[in-house]
Amino acid sequence: MSKKRRRFTESFKAKVALEAVRETSTLSELASKYQVHPNQVSAWKKQLIHQAPELFSRNNSLASKEEEKLIATLYEEIGRLKMDIRWLEKKL
Repeated sequence: MSKKRRRFTESFKAKVALEAVRETSTLSELASKYQVHPNQVSAWKKQLIHQAPELFSRNNSLASKEEEKLIATLYEEIGRLKMDIRWLEKKL
């Protein structure tokens, strides 16, 4: 019987990665404390270090593109619904 994969929340990953960046304890100590593999702790640490500049950038392009796409689809849906209402009003 196989084990189920554990899934960690973003807040948990950030907490462990921040402790790894602070280097108050070793990776193996953190791994045993949080019951994860030391390689996973180092991977989260690397990910935090590489993506930290993006967190503070003024033009967070990824989030803004997703937001613009969502807004465009919502306006499109509103337009379709308005046209449906007008068509139904004419038919009744």
